[in-house]
Amino acid sequence: MHAQTATSTSELVQRHARTPLGLESATIAVLMGGRSSEREVSLSSGRMVVDALRTTESLDDRRGPARVIAVEILPDGRWRYGKNVSLPGEAVVALSDVDVFFSALHGGEGENGALQGFLTCCDLAFTGSGVIGSAVAMDKAFARELVRAAGVRVARGVALRRAEWPPAPVIERELVALLGAGCVVKPRRGGSSVGCSLARTRVELERAVLRAFEEGPDVLVEELVVGIECTAAVLETPDGTTLALPPVEIRPRGTFFDYHEKYDQDGALELCPPLGIDADTCTQLEADALAAHRALSCEGYSRSDFIMPSAGGAPVFLETNTLPGLTPRSLLPKAAAAVGIDYRTLCLWIARGGLQRAQSRRDG
Repeated sequence: MHAQTATSTSELVQRHARTPLGLESATIAVLMGGRSSEREVSLSSGRMVVDALRTTESLDDRRGPARVIAVEILPDGRWRYGKNVSLPGEAVVALSDVDVFFSALHGGEGENGALQGFLTCCDLAFTGSGVIGSAVAMDKAFARELVRAAGVRVARGVALRRAEWPPAPVIERELVALLGAGCVVKPRRGGSSVGCSLARTRVELERAVLRAFEEGPDVLVEELVVGIECTAAVLETPDGTTLALPPVEIRPRGTFFDYHEKYDQDGALELCPPLGIDADTCTQLEADALAAHRALSCEGYSRSDFIMPSAGGAPVFLETNTLPGLTPRSLLPKAAAAVGIDYRTLCLWIARGGLQRAQSRRDG
């Protein structure tokens, strides 16, 4: 499928605004918190989702769930819901009346397939990608190879393991070659730019790698691509259409789109529609986001990050998020709003998708 045009996207939105979602009698549990370095971001996303699902302000007020339960996964792994705190297995028994678990978790066990596997084994409906899509997309080195095989451009890169650091001479030569233009060092599994650094010298590279190793045993080093950073989201509609949302152009106020640029109120400028990217490039970004979504077996929704090189050529893929942020500064809600999908409707579509996929698994 080619990326949708703005007109056809708006038509789809209006059509689905009149489509009943069957959530009027549903109980939705919103999962937030978790044990990853993105815990605080997840809490912000989760609280917003809970508030949105509980309100009646949306394109169609008749579609709201009957009940919304906030479930916080604590740093020790226990689940807190209401006045109760229990282990995950005990919690899902106590929450047996929940129709779908809405995952507002980011990073770690909440996004890497572990939680998805647990809920699948319990035959419970949940939002977002399943075990395979979650695990594959979280592994940046693996994801880039699958996306490249799907015809999407990626930067030169080298995967490193803490057990093999300092690197062997052949790997060291590859790293030195990347330093010619500078490189980006990041944890192989993680998000929100936690542990990411720029490096232009051998000393900076070593420091950046050691810093990234603090977040996990594997690191990815990629050649720095200078250009316009942008992101493109994919959303599956209630009838199963896979919809590419308009790209968002990102203009960091500093030199790097880091954690603070992403979440602080005075962080990066985020423009949708983009100002520095032409219509043909936007279409290419949407097509590449769809290709990444499918190549990584994503479900429900995803958001892929790219760089548009100043030197020209196709967009360069950076990574795909299977549970992108839903905070006040997040990019998926911004892209959805640009085509008329308000925040609550976005959450309702995501919840409905989780129910539909669970039913398909049971019927299959």
